[in-house]
Amino acid sequence: MRADVPMGHPNFGKLEVCVCRQQNVSDQIRDRLFSLSHLDELEDLTFATFKPRGRKGLGEMQSNSLEMAFNQAQHYAKNLKGWLLLQGGYGCGKTHLAAGIANFAVEMGVPTLFLTVPDLLDTLRFSYDSEDTTFEERFDEIRNASLLILDDFGTQNATAWAQEKLFQIVNYRYINKLPLVVTTNLALDEIEARIRSRLADPELVTACRINAPDFRRPMDDTGHPELSSLNLMAGKTFGTFEERANESLQADELKSLQKALKAAHTFAEKPKGWLVMMGTYGSGKTHLAAAIANYRAGLGDPPLFVMVPDLLDHLRATFSPNSNVTFDRRFDEIRTAPLLVLDDLGTQSMTPWVREKLYQLFNHRYNAELPTVITTSDSLDEMDARIRSRLLDGKLCTIYAVTAPSYHGGKGKKTKK
Repeated sequence: MRADVPMGHPNFGKLEVCVCRQQNVSDQIRDRLFSLSHLDELEDLTFATFKPRGRKGLGEMQSNSLEMAFNQAQHYAKNLKGWLLLQGGYGCGKTHLAAGIANFAVEMGVPTLFLTVPDLLDTLRFSYDSEDTTFEERFDEIRNASLLILDDFGTQNATAWAQEKLFQIVNYRYINKLPLVVTTNLALDEIEARIRSRLADPELVTACRINAPDFRRPMDDTGHPELSSLNLMAGKTFGTFEERANESLQADELKSLQKALKAAHTFAEKPKGWLVMMGTYGSGKTHLAAAIANYRAGLGDPPLFVMVPDLLDHLRATFSPNSNVTFDRRFDEIRTAPLLVLDDLGTQSMTPWVREKLYQLFNHRYNAELPTVITTSDSLDEMDARIRSRLLDGKLCTIYAVTAPSYHGGKGKKTKK
């Protein structure tokens, strides 16, 4: 029907569905979007089946981030105002919460479209050859959905066409203030600039970062992440650290050790920024790094403690045909760890691949300002220039040079040859 309004009215000549058919048309739209979303496959992912505090052994900080995201997702589902951005690593619960919002909205009768971004792009591509609908119709259906949920944002093939279509959808919903939920394992600085500017709008977007580890990946009996070797360092605590006052150390050597110990204590109490300890092998750097990690683990927030050579081996192992985890997932697990302790960083004799991976790791944690502890026997001059530039940022990173010599178990005894 046409609205009965005078010429010049915004609705003059505009076709409208008759009130006697509006409910039927709404039901058809809702059913079609439900079918496109494959929500029947996600029917078990509801708020009722979500564990707000995570699994047993999860740290306090990790559990808190989960509970906060859960509460925010429930609040959003009931109001559907603005946008909700859920960030976190693989398997941390982002998709479950997004599906929970979708299932709740569908039960309330809201036409909801839930799509992983790769599936969204495939849906658009297939519509070029579809006999049921045109590209324009499908594109309009997606960007005008009453509630649009984009899962796994950033995993798509970032061709120019894909970036343009995604921007058009996001920008349309931004201009019209239409409800949107986005889940991603990327930091904002890794997202295309035009889309990033929309997602960073605090007046429209509520952002939640989930720091919990992959729910599908095992943790050991102590609650440590799978890659962590902290269980091998259980004896390295602040209580067992030797301040070496009985050794014949120079005053400046002893002072450097005491300053590093005090800095490690302070960082352990409240991890913030980066703490770098430099010095020769056996000077106590690893003991202090492990003491920080054990202190945090004792508070229920076990960090990821890993030697850099082991870290690289873990990454290389993902290329094996027998690996049960992808490289992307493993790398994301490391770079997004709430607290990462990297022991024995050495960059002077590394392959281009290793240099690039380390730079990507450091750059991500630098931009996200994630707490990190680093020990190294290298001098700054020996490091990759890109990594060195991050370490020299005094606003984020504090460097302590431990000049004490290698520790050999206290004051040594003279031996006869």
